[in-house]
Amino acid sequence: MAGGTAVDQPEAERVFSQHRGLLQAVAYRVLGSVVDAEDVVQDAWLRWSRVDVVSVDDPEGYLVRTATRLAIDRLRSAQVRRESYVGPWLPEPMMTSPDIAEDVALADSVSTAMLLVLEALAPLERAVFVLREAFGYSYAEIAGFVDRSEPTVRQVGRRARQAVEARRHRYDADQGTRQRATERFLAASLGGDLQALMEVLAPDVVLVSDGGGLAPAPRKAIHGLDLVSRALVTFAGRMPPDPSARVLQLNGGPGIVVFSGRTPVVAITLHLVDGAVEAIHLVSNPEKLGGVEW
Repeated sequence: MAGGTAVDQPEAERVFSQHRGLLQAVAYRVLGSVVDAEDVVQDAWLRWSRVDVVSVDDPEGYLVRTATRLAIDRLRSAQVRRESYVGPWLPEPMMTSPDIAEDVALADSVSTAMLLVLEALAPLERAVFVLREAFGYSYAEIAGFVDRSEPTVRQVGRRARQAVEARRHRYDADQGTRQRATERFLAASLGGDLQALMEVLAPDVVLVSDGGGLAPAPRKAIHGLDLVSRALVTFAGRMPPDPSARVLQLNGGPGIVVFSGRTPVVAITLHLVDGAVEAIHLVSNPEKLGGVEW
């Protein structure tokens, strides 16, 4: 699809800039890591910068194919590293824009709950699922991206969709409900109001904390209303120096970020069922907070 040796660098930069956001979005959903996704985008740029872009008939297809293959390769090595990860592993939180939150399907595809479900898939299954379900590419297009036949890709996509449906939880999608619950949760936690906090949480709530061995965090998930609420109040009483907490758009919906000065130290996303918080994902691993800023 591409040939020649002369590279029009300004044109290459212009075209790549147009597609950078898409490549980042695809790579992040495949990898669940902001840092790894950024590395994929950078590697894709290095390859693109050596291409005679004028001869590329479909720049988007070329770039998505490149980023997808790079992400699949990176995910294979990442899955090996995660086997020795200290404590629970959670996806890296990422700030998202309000327009993503307005698109239910797109917001769901970037939620930490969905990214955790995708962890159960093989790298090729995950890439096919993301490209099809989140970005709407045809199976014929995806076949070209992953260098497989269309029938094979259809079969992989069907298997991935079945696996996701078997594992996923149906959480509340209404942004107003999520925003109000997040604000109530934050106020009760900061105020150390155990009763108010328990009123926000579901009876079978679960708290999963990811410190990666680099920040204090429980090594196992905490289950149940009483234990989770008490753990949260204890955590709120151990605020960092110069603390502040803000409700920001994280992973397609409202989330909470605790800062020390302007440095993020904790990111929290809540998952609701019928208005009550059923799952809490808390990331304090400092190496995972690069996608969050003041």
